[in-house]
Amino acid sequence: MSYQYRSMQTTQARVEVVNAFMRGVYGWMCLGLLVTAAASVFVVSSPALMQTVFSNQILFFGLIIAELALVVGLSAAINRLSAGTASGLFMLYSALNGVTLSAIFVVYAQATIFKAFLVTGGMFGAMSLYGLMTKRDLTGMGSFLFMGLIGIVIASLVNMFTKSAMADFIISCVGVLVFTGLTAYDTQKLKVMGEMAPADDATAVRRGTILGALTLYLDFINLFLMMLRLFGGGNRN
Repeated sequence: MSYQYRSMQTTQARVEVVNAFMRGVYGWMCLGLLVTAAASVFVVSSPALMQTVFSNQILFFGLIIAELALVVGLSAAINRLSAGTASGLFMLYSALNGVTLSAIFVVYAQATIFKAFLVTGGMFGAMSLYGLMTKRDLTGMGSFLFMGLIGIVIASLVNMFTKSAMADFIISCVGVLVFTGLTAYDTQKLKVMGEMAPADDATAVRRGTILGALTLYLDFINLFLMMLRLFGGGNRN
């Protein structure tokens, strides 16, 4: 009886660690989205800043390269960074992404952006909840989704030159499927990461939550952009 009681206590303690880990992931992800939204609104509210960012191609592509470098660097060096540095780099990435994403306010109507955001939030929430709750092992989806992601990148690059409206529609539809699948897959992967997180190492747990937040943040942003392309195909400013 005593052994069973200790076993139940251990199991409950592990569940609490996983729950705290996932709360941290979602908390940092939401904070990142808020920083992105604030940065976008700040840039849009300043015509001079908009002119500076989007009329200077060197500056704009420099920001894009900086974003890519931050994502790659943060993902690769996460275990060597302090918790504060990892958090700061994630916030910096979120802010830079907000600056470059402010372009959507020029291309799309605000009503379209709002609608795409609401639908994205609903789909993301449903698929993330599925990833948390399902007993099905989603590991096998990883390779398939990665191939789909590579296909989207290649097709998008090609369509930059062909400028086919039909191809853009198909890419957007496939993109929605890929990023909804990635949301469930990544959420389950993060849940497993939380189950293995060392309860006595707060720094390691914090690093894990930042990496998890970055992963789900990217899923959300990319899903949002795909939904925006679908909703805004015939409703551009």
